[in-house]
Amino acid sequence: MFQNQYPISMETSRASHQRPASLTASHPCPPHGQGDSASAGAAEAYRLYLELLGRYCVSLSLEKSGAWRDKITKSIDKALLLSDLYGIDKIDYGQAVIFFFLTVITNLMGSTLEDLGIKFVSAEKPSNLYSNVAYGDMDIDSKGNMGGKTQEHHEQLLKTNTLMTLEVVEKITSDKKNKVFLRLIHFNMPTKFNSLLERLQILDVHRSTSQSLMSMNHIIVKLASNIRETVNEEYKLDRHRFLGILDDAKFGGPTSYYRLGADRSVSWIALDILMENAMDGRHLHAISVVEILTDLTITSQIFNQATWQETFMALWFSALRLVQRDREPWEGPIPHLEARLCMLLSIVPLAIVSIVKEEPDTASTRSNYELNTVISKSTSRRHGLVSSLQLLAQYSGLLCPPPSVVNAANNAATKAAKIIVNLKNGSSGIGPNNQNMASVKAAGNMLHLIVEACITRKLIDTSAYFWPGYVVPSASSKNLPVTSESPWAIFMEGSQLTGSLKNALMITPASSLVELERLYYIALNGSEEERSSAAKILCGASLTRGWNIQEHAVHMVVKLLSTPIPAEMSGPEASSHLIAHMPMLSAVLFGVCSVEAVHIISLYGLVPEVAAALMPLCEAFGSFPPLPNHRPSPFDETSIYSVFSCAFLFLLRLWKFYKPPQEHRIAGRGGAVRLELTLDYLLLMHNHCISIQDPSPKDKPDYSSTSSDQPVYINSFPKLRNWYLQNQACIASTLPGLSSKNPVHQVANKILNMICVQMSKVGNLSGNPSSTSSSSMTESPVEDAFQRPLLPAWDILEAVPFVLEAVLTACASGRISSRDLVTGLRDLADFLPASLATIVSYFSAEITRGIWEPVAMNGVDWPSPATNLVLIESEIREILATVGVTLPSSYGSGAVPMLPLPMAALVSLTITFKLDKSLEYIHAVIGQALENCSTGSPWPSMSIIGALWAQKVRRWHDFIVLTGTRSPFARDKAAVAQLIRSCFSSFLGADAAHCGISGLLGLSISNQGSRLPVAPGYLYLRSCRSFHDAHFVNTVVLNLIIEHTRAAVVGQSRSRLLSSRSSLAAAASVVRHVASLGTSMLCVAGGPLLVQVLYEETLPSMLLSAAEAGPGGAATRLLEGYAMAYFLVLSGAFIWGARKATPGLKSFFSSRHGRAVGIHIEFVAGVVDGKVSVGCDAATWRAYASCLVGLMVRYAPTWIPAIGKGTLRKLAAGLRGWQEWDLALALLERGGLGSVELVVESLR
Repeated sequence: MFQNQYPISMETSRASHQRPASLTASHPCPPHGQGDSASAGAAEAYRLYLELLGRYCVSLSLEKSGAWRDKITKSIDKALLLSDLYGIDKIDYGQAVIFFFLTVITNLMGSTLEDLGIKFVSAEKPSNLYSNVAYGDMDIDSKGNMGGKTQEHHEQLLKTNTLMTLEVVEKITSDKKNKVFLRLIHFNMPTKFNSLLERLQILDVHRSTSQSLMSMNHIIVKLASNIRETVNEEYKLDRHRFLGILDDAKFGGPTSYYRLGADRSVSWIALDILMENAMDGRHLHAISVVEILTDLTITSQIFNQATWQETFMALWFSALRLVQRDREPWEGPIPHLEARLCMLLSIVPLAIVSIVKEEPDTASTRSNYELNTVISKSTSRRHGLVSSLQLLAQYSGLLCPPPSVVNAANNAATKAAKIIVNLKNGSSGIGPNNQNMASVKAAGNMLHLIVEACITRKLIDTSAYFWPGYVVPSASSKNLPVTSESPWAIFMEGSQLTGSLKNALMITPASSLVELERLYYIALNGSEEERSSAAKILCGASLTRGWNIQEHAVHMVVKLLSTPIPAEMSGPEASSHLIAHMPMLSAVLFGVCSVEAVHIISLYGLVPEVAAALMPLCEAFGSFPPLPNHRPSPFDETSIYSVFSCAFLFLLRLWKFYKPPQEHRIAGRGGAVRLELTLDYLLLMHNHCISIQDPSPKDKPDYSSTSSDQPVYINSFPKLRNWYLQNQACIASTLPGLSSKNPVHQVANKILNMICVQMSKVGNLSGNPSSTSSSSMTESPVEDAFQRPLLPAWDILEAVPFVLEAVLTACASGRISSRDLVTGLRDLADFLPASLATIVSYFSAEITRGIWEPVAMNGVDWPSPATNLVLIESEIREILATVGVTLPSSYGSGAVPMLPLPMAALVSLTITFKLDKSLEYIHAVIGQALENCSTGSPWPSMSIIGALWAQKVRRWHDFIVLTGTRSPFARDKAAVAQLIRSCFSSFLGADAAHCGISGLLGLSISNQGSRLPVAPGYLYLRSCRSFHDAHFVNTVVLNLIIEHTRAAVVGQSRSRLLSSRSSLAAAASVVRHVASLGTSMLCVAGGPLLVQVLYEETLPSMLLSAAEAGPGGAATRLLEGYAMAYFLVLSGAFIWGARKATPGLKSFFSSRHGRAVGIHIEFVAGVVDGKVSVGCDAATWRAYASCLVGLMVRYAPTWIPAIGKGTLRKLAAGLRGWQEWDLALALLERGGLGSVELVVESLR
């Protein structure tokens, strides 16, 4: 009847739009001098409208509208101006129905408020599009002047009209179809829906004070109940069916049958894996870990159906476990405790800040009524944080501080104790002159540091100091150090940055942002000596251990690297301007080049900004020649070459510059194996960050902005670009020939002459730097033994590859000794440390080509590893054996170890460098390059390299052994598969004390001085980025998930509990735990690209192929389908998020999301539609398809609008064919405005 009732609704709707002035209680008389008869006529017309509306519009009948659809749509749109009101150019039939429905009930409620004299101003665009029509234009019959009885009748009619209006609205909203319409509006037009809720809230507020509303209380309650049901309703699988039981298993779930114990932390394994993976010093982060952790925490909270208290508890537990695993770290060039404390005390609090901030942002899009009915039912995020911190005090084992942090924890506890004492004494401060405070001492733990971090970031206030048991007086003040006046207090008093004060400030972190800001100001505007001192202090303890202000210190350091260049300067003038700031820049560069500092900077996602800041420095300092009196000097001494070398090597550390481009790709696919950082990618990320940032931030300080307000392109730096292209060419192919007149040839000659001074066989050195060139370099004698080519660094770097080829060829042919070769290379590195980058690239490329004969590492020509080789190899094999990987011995029976010539030369060069802190920027480059060479070569070289380095640095023994255990996984798929299997076994182990997170990642990395065993999860996280075929991980993980799903069902069958609802729910809980582990392992191994392959290739291929029939019956088949669906949705949610993408850097990857999900759902729809046949069991397929849609509807509804309309239609039709009516409707409801018509069609 929709087409029959429309004309009445259209005309009477227009009347209702015109009626407010005459039909409201506050305006009983019509305007424009109209008489009472007109008012009465309007009231009667409105009554007629309500009666017709209640008869025909309570439940719309849409079956007969087929042929009239277009006409009806145009008529409704024209009459109610829906296109203008809702901002849609072309309205389809479904949208016309929904908008008509919304317009009717919104105007009815608005009219009721006006009749009651309640003022209401909506923030929405006025829906009364006919309010400008004159009252006299209404086509209402006049009955002349009314008498007294007629007037009473009129007033009674107004009251009954108000009551009838609410009755009609209540009837409309109680209809099942109309509730679907309301949900559509709620999902797809929240602002319009909120306008309706605001009107309802006003009625609810006034019903206890308005006499008119008191009599309508029961109707308002029913109406509120209808709306509340719409708001609160979320799709859930049928609880009485098998799949409903799986979906109904709540957070944690009964897991005792599956040997996971009572540790609910297993549900949050993704947090532990993310944090431990972030500690890998070989991998720098282009995206802030704060942003990644924020999204992962929210996603985990959604999938675990946990409260915010449980969520924040899990977050603190994961971070505390991260610190406890490295309480007494082994030595080596890797991030240590400082980076882990940064995660606990800076990154996690900042992530919580983002999570808490989202709550009011979400609330701003909802009405107060919706907040009262929905959000208030659960604990607020901030309250959940407070309660989690209070409960955290019960876990004293996790809160025990590492030895190096005890003083900081005691100071935090003492601070709280002093504030409490002062408040009790009526004092307002704890100034240094207060003698009574000296005796106040308190024992602290990690909780006190966590609370201070939260207070600093305004997550909680100082009322936390008064929590029961928070302040524990020290049993003996003798055990606590005597606190002296902070050097920062002396600095803030105006003292100069003298030697003693500077040294104290470098080892003492700043306690407030004000102190940092003053230091930053001096670094920019002080004298040359003051700027250099301030920069060194800023890069000291405040950067690595200033947890409460660390994010500010990191931004300040990066900003100092981006020395502003006046706009009027360009070219040489701009370079000269940077040279003038050389002392300060040198202090910053050498101050942040440590492994710990660089990794902490990367945790904040500032690697792209650092790259953009370093490129102008490299271009400028590499274009100037050194001073005439330049000599090789200590590496941290300020000079043109030293500053250039530090900046250049720092820039190259940000990506794997020595890897050939083809290593990032797999033949036949054309896509990247994994997301490796390259210079082009870093610049793309930097420019993306600029494009999304606020152009005029009001509350952000100057140092918090990016290094440049303009995009940065490599073409803007011609010298750097030339080296970048030459380096790629050198890696990809052998060097071309050079003419003797070529300037590069002449520079190479000068370099050869320089390094020949240190060689014993200068006269035998070949002058041909290229194997393809017929020319030769002249062997002119060196007139001055100290004569060195004082050329710009870029000119020298361009010639170094040809020098390396000449000396390597000469050594291979016996014209120079190995000792002379290494001596010459070291002389070159001493002269220009930046040349190490070219040495690493060239030798790495030559090793992969396999054209050089191996040389004997016998201690005569080359250094011998014999002293430690057998021990190192046996320990590597023993660790691998604990995870089920067998590695044969390569150097038994007295065999002489051998290495390819370039590898022997490279490792021999690296062991000549001293382990000095000032050389960390060199060791960071050559260390990773050595490991890459050994793992990338089929030659068994890792044990030899490790043995040589263990002889040089005995205290690195454990680190070297662990590094050696990663080499078999680079190319051996069987070893990778076994390692992944060991991870699953340790997580689901039979021993309750050694399973779960502790079994997977271990309780301690160093294991109290014992090297064995290494937890399989820890070994996986340190090896997964070296897997040659990361796609292989998809298949292995998926097969293991199915395998453990079958094992869970079989275990229940043996216990004869499979028929039990709780037993089945417990099996589903284990499936989710296993899927969470598999998802986490998958994401760290390949990231977005591997998940995309899972959606588009791996899972469809498995479903299409005929699978082996595993043990178990129908329950096993259904659980397998559920496991695959949960794994797929969870993997996508971990990478893309389960909510709308934020405009942060993580959204940079969201473009792949729509494509991957669309392709997979199109595949599923094709199978459901009967166009594609699958090879798996029919029950497994049906469970998979149903659960996939159900999980998306429940946990990731924001994905659904990206699916094509035709795909949604086919998929919904297939679900209805399986009698999944509610699921099909829930899918279409979340498809966006474009799918509204599909919903309307399904309701016929």
